Amino acid sequence: MVKRRKKNSSNLMAENRRLLKRLRDLSSRDSLTGAYNYQYLIERLGIELKHAKKYIFNLSLIMLDIDYFESVNDTYGYRSGDKALREFSDHITKFARENDVVMRYGGATFVILLPDTDKKGAVSLGQRLCENIQKHPFHLKKGKIKLKISIGVTTFPEDGIDSVSGVLEAAGRAVHEAKEAGGNRVAFAERTAKDIKNIPLPKDIKLDDLKMRLKKTGKKLDQTLWDSIYALAKTIEAKDHYTGEHAEKMISIVKGIAKELNLSNKDIVNLERAAVLHDLGKIGISDKILLKKGKLTKKEYAEIKRHPNIGAEIIRSIHFLKEVVPLILHHHERFDGMGYNYGLKGKNIPIGARILAIADVYQALISDRPYRKAFSKKEAIKILLAGAGTQFDPTVVGALLKSQKFKKKIKR
Repeated sequence: MVKRRKKNSSNLMAENRRLLKRLRDLSSRDSLTGAYNYQYLIERLGIELKHAKKYIFNLSLIMLDIDYFESVNDTYGYRSGDKALREFSDHITKFARENDVVMRYGGATFVILLPDTDKKGAVSLGQRLCENIQKHPFHLKKGKIKLKISIGVTTFPEDGIDSVSGVLEAAGRAVHEAKEAGGNRVAFAERTAKDIKNIPLPKDIKLDDLKMRLKKTGKKLDQTLWDSIYALAKTIEAKDHYTGEHAEKMISIVKGIAKELNLSNKDIVNLERAAVLHDLGKIGISDKILLKKGKLTKKEYAEIKRHPNIGAEIIRSIHFLKEVVPLILHHHERFDGMGYNYGLKGKNIPIGARILAIADVYQALISDRPYRKAFSKKEAIKILLAGAGTQFDPTVVGALLKSQKFKKKIKR
């Protein structure tokens, strides 16, 4: 009888230990994604930093944030956003190496802890992750979406930061720098722990310092406005999935053309923004016309032709997008002056609009549409060559040809 009681007691204690272990595990997990949570991050980062200091090991931390994730929630709803977040968490966990630890920092921000990894290795991993995420379609409640991420990297002891709060602050700043540079890229901390401390504004602040602080504040406001406009552009994708994907794919095309023409970095940034926003005006076109599969009537076509003006009006009052307005307004002009809405001709059409026009048509030609299969890249180039000098600027067609690595030359 005594033996049975001891056995039962032993079983109960073992069960209690298992239950406590299970409860501890649950308390360290994020309820939505199943990844380790913020509480676990703070504890684990402290332990790993202490270990790295003691044994003089490298320790890197990657912080990654999904670009414009608020627009996913606004456009598709929070249930779709939650579904995408869960799949995103699973995806980066599978992508991480065996000894890496994936944790959810909060919202659409995650952290990957990389023990015994120097900065070069962490940056390399971050770049591969950026490329991997960009290619992977994530599932929503209905349909799929492509996501992009901004990554910040910090490394002990290289960055001179040896506290939990310091590491997280440095990584957060690096993420912000990646976003300010356009997102979908890796930035890394280079400042020391001394730089991380909040330095109060001195009474005798110099004019240059004040200008710099105001410039940074302006950039934050610009980023907030850009996020809102990007979210608005994403609503087009909800109406017409092709239009949304089309805009995203145009970015690499306009960049390639711009680089061949030796345009400035500022011009390239404006072209990237114009590529995202060029069809923004379609938000003012009825779904019946926008999604019609058959041929448009004259009246319907006249309605479609309003979208460059509508798009330009939406962004006209936003100061940092002022140079994007002419690109959107004139991206349907033709080189021979037969386009719309103002009949501009030749070099009177802004160079950015001429680039956008060709990228727009080229991307449309190499994409599947409900009424036809995609043309091959060579077939699409032949169509553009046929229109060089009439519909399109032949110099820009030549730049596209070079950027797409076609050997055939334009006949002038």
